[in-house]
Order: sequence, then C-alpha cells, then structure tokens
Amino acid sequence: MNTAPAFDAKAFLATLPQRSGVYRMLDQSQTVIYVGKAKNLKKRVSSYFTKAAQQVPKTRSLVAQIAAIEITVTHTENEALILESTLIKQYQPRYNVLLRDDKSYPYIYLSNDKFPRLSLHRGSKRVKGRYFGPYPHARAVHESLHLLQKLFPIRQCEDSFYRNRSRPCLQYQIERCSAPCVGLIDEDSYQAQVKHAVMFLQGRSQSIIENLVAQMNTAAAALEYEKAAKIRDQISALHSVQEQQYVSTQGGDTDIVACVSEAQHACVQLLTVRSGRHLGSRAYFPKHTRDQTPAEVLSAFLTQYYLAEQREVPSEIVCQYDSDDLPLLAETLSQQLGRQIHIHAHVRGTRSRWVSMAEENARTSLAQRRPSQHRERLAALSIALQLDSLPERMECFDISHLQGEATVASCVVFNQDGPSTNHYRRFNIEGITAGDDYAAMEQAVRRRYQRLQKEAAALPDLLVIDGGRSQVQVAQQVLHALNINSIRLLGVAKGTGRKAGLESLILPEDEKPLILPADSPALHLLQHIRDEAHRFALSSHRQRRTAIRRQSSLEQIEGIGSKRRQQLLRHFGGLQGVARAGVDDLAKVPGISRQLAQKIYDFFLTT
Repeated sequence: MNTAPAFDAKAFLATLPQRSGVYRMLDQSQTVIYVGKAKNLKKRVSSYFTKAAQQVPKTRSLVAQIAAIEITVTHTENEALILESTLIKQYQPRYNVLLRDDKSYPYIYLSNDKFPRLSLHRGSKRVKGRYFGPYPHARAVHESLHLLQKLFPIRQCEDSFYRNRSRPCLQYQIERCSAPCVGLIDEDSYQAQVKHAVMFLQGRSQSIIENLVAQMNTAAAALEYEKAAKIRDQISALHSVQEQQYVSTQGGDTDIVACVSEAQHACVQLLTVRSGRHLGSRAYFPKHTRDQTPAEVLSAFLTQYYLAEQREVPSEIVCQYDSDDLPLLAETLSQQLGRQIHIHAHVRGTRSRWVSMAEENARTSLAQRRPSQHRERLAALSIALQLDSLPERMECFDISHLQGEATVASCVVFNQDGPSTNHYRRFNIEGITAGDDYAAMEQAVRRRYQRLQKEAAALPDLLVIDGGRSQVQVAQQVLHALNINSIRLLGVAKGTGRKAGLESLILPEDEKPLILPADSPALHLLQHIRDEAHRFALSSHRQRRTAIRRQSSLEQIEGIGSKRRQQLLRHFGGLQGVARAGVDDLAKVPGISRQLAQKIYDFFLTT
C-alpha cells in the first residue's frame, strides 16, 4: 500500500514569504482541517512547529495530522481577515471555532400601502416598504408589535383579511386598531399614527411625546376634552414604555457580546440595542471550542459573525474580552460599510453593566442546555469510577485566600439535575496558620460533615476535592475520624500548565492517578463541579476580604494603616491570631516596632 510522505515542515517553512495572507492546513485525504490568517505568514506558520506550541493538546493533535499546507498571499491584513472568514464558512474545518448561524433574522416590516400594515418579516428585503431591525429572535418582534398595538392603532392583519372586511374586527373593539378597512379613520390621521410608530422604532420617543403634548393642548383649548384625554393616555403609556424598554445609548445602535465556556462547551451571548432600545438577546453555541479560552472563542465568533454577507452591523460593538484582532476587524468593517465602526473591550459604567448582563445571560443559556448533557455525564462518571449506580448527590470543596488573608472554603452541591445552589455553603476559616490549605480543608470538611451528622441530613455519594493526593488524604482522615464510610472520595489535580483536559483523578485506594481522555463526558462533569467550587470560593473570599478591610478593628489603633494591617493578618492568619499574640510575637512582624506592638497588645487586652 502506498503511503504519502510525511510533511516536511522545515523545507516548507523555508519557502514562506514574510507577507500577510491566509494558510490552509490539509490532512492525508486533502481535507482542510484548519484555516488561519497572518500578518506575517512565515512567522505565524512557523509558530505551530515550536516545542512550546506543541505542549498544547489541540496544537499537537493538529500538527500530527498535517499532510500539506496551502497559502494565499494578500495585499493587506484586512484582505486576509475577510478571506479567512470566507474559507472557514466554505470548508467548516474541524479545528476552527465554527459559528452555527442560520442568519434568518426577523424584522418589523411596514408595508408601502395607503394604510400601511406592521408585521414580522424574515428573508430577503425585496418587497417595497420599511424594515426595522434585525431583532435577535421572533419573540422580540412579537413583543414589539404587541407594544405598538397598544401605543399606535395601526393594522397588523393580513391583506386578504383587510380587503374583505365589512365591519370592524375585535382589534378595533379593544382599541388595538383604528379600522381603516371600513373607513373609520381618514388617511391623514392614520399616517400621523404611522409617523409616530416609525419615530418610536427609531428610538425617538421623546419627540413623539413633545408632539402629542402639543396636540393635547390644542384639543383642550378647542374644548375637545375626550380627544385630549385619549392623547393624555397615549403619552402616559409612552412614558411607561420609556422607563421599561430603554437603556442609555443616546439613541444609538449597539451590540454587546460576551462568552462563557465550561467543560469544553462555550456559549456566546449577543445583546441587541437598536435606536436606544434593548430588543433582547440571542445565544450561540459555536462548535470545536475544546481547549479554547472564552477570549479565543469570542474573537473567532466576532470575525465570522460580522463579516457574514448581508449582516447589519451597528455603529458600536462592545466586547467582554480584548484581542489583537479587534482594531483590525473594526477597520475592515469600516472600509466595507463606508462608515465608522467602533469596537470596545475595556468599558466602564453603563457599558460595563451591559457586558455583565450579557455574561450572565450566556451562563444561563449554557445552563439551560445542560440537563440532558448532565445525565449523560453522570452515566459516564459512574462507569469511569465503577459506581454501582448514578450518584444522586456530589459535593466539592475548594479553598480561597490572598496570602493567608480572609481564608474561605466553599462547598458546592450537585444532584442529578445539576448544581443545587440552595445547598451551597461557605466556611470562614479561623485559627490556622496563614496560608495552610491543608488545615483549612480539614476544618471545612470536619465542620460540614459534623453538622450533617448532627442534623441526620443526607450525605453525598461522591466527595470531590480540588487538589492532589495530600488534600485527598486530609479529607479521608476527617471522614475516618467521623466514622463516615459511605462517601466515595476523589481528588481532581490540575495538569501541566493548569490546562483543562490534562487533569489527573486521585483515588485514595489507587496508587496511580486515573487519567481520562480530554473529551470524556465524565471529565467534563468533574471540571464543571471543580470550576463551580472555585468560582464560589473566590467570590466568597472577596466578600469576606472586603468586609474585613472595611470593619477591621486594627485600624482603630493609631499607627496601623492598611499595609501594617495586612502584614499582621498575614503573619498571624487572621484577626483572632493577632488578638492572641504577645508583645514579643507582635514585634517580630516587619514594620511593627516594640512600642507599636505594646499598643496593639493593650488594645486587645481591653476590648
């Protein structure tokens, strides 16, 4: 059997130009497996074949399959960015982060009739009329149309229904339509309502209100009180909508994009603001995100999403993460569209809150996809650990502190449906040597299971420790001391470079660690549990540290500032350690004189 010769990287790299362009990596079957762009082709492609690059599992796997590399030199890096996006869409390479996008975005359509109709529209914009959007999903369009019916009585019925009416329909009776079908409104009055609806969709509500106020005053002056009252109610409804629907964008168009990844899966959330109005959000779940950081996934998403054909691009895009490609993408889009496009990453104030909202939505969207995956992962974990049945309850501990200050242990709980946040617990660790993670773990595990025993509460089937064999042994000793033998114990030790997918599982009964494949659903579940414990421990630590720094009694002592307070807390492992220390011990702390040590000692002696 004939076999193709191995790819000669050294010879190929010697031929590469130091120009901008796009490279395509092919396997033995001549299938494109990766597409990338480069400002300098020689420098970028060479980076794949260095020892440092091949320590990353994804790169190592990619390079092992390369049978050929094809390049296309471009005049500018902008051209390379556009070509890269086109080729990724064409070839769908399995090592690229791929955006799954049907691009069938809904719009609100205002027909070009004598008495125009408002409706939802998808597809090409061939029919004459005005289009407003795009909206993130059809639900947002229906909500907006429902709102418009309350504010402006414009018809939304099909033309066939409209042309064959002999009397007003129910929409007229509930004041959601002005019944132009049977001539109950003249064309000028109807067009005035249409004009206001268009202004509303353009984010010009304040102008509508000013216009309506003038009409109300005119009607009142003419003693048309019924008409004035209707206009007053319309103004009131608009004020209410302004309070609920608008965000501070100065009437502009903005997209807010954030990404969350978890156990080899990622979600990109896109929040849409058009004409100053928040229209909702849409979640995307890109493929091939394994071993990619959220920042890398987001960068790949932005390029593929905004360089797509017929995409409507807002004037401002706000991102969760910065990357070297953002200025290039902004420049490319500006050139393509003939107007300035701004892309920001480091934002403050209102925009920062938007990013947080997008990130929280992404986390929620990812969680909503999790239930079926969670059961599959539970089954895989049961097989990997040779359990008799699916674990019904799992708990995981992690420790967080800042150089020994404000040490907190977290305990997160997972059941057969996923995280059980109501059962999460945190433990403020006291009375240990600063930075002693083993003592902190011992205290947290002991306090947790002593309480569960006392309350006769349910014990977990599986106890996961974020740490290596020494941490696991500490937890094992506590369980033995409490005479608890029903809990299976497992440690998750970080791999080389703390990369996800390289973890080793520590089982007390086995000398060698258990290594699961990086794509194992069982490993993904353990990564999720471990990451959730770490997140909860970190947030709990930050809350405690902030509280301590705000309320520390040490700062009541003359001569103790923030730096000396931190030195004392770090040295003695917390405020209780400082309070129990003698003058000689206090004087050993850097920056604490004997005179100041006496002041500290006297302070705690009298309080």
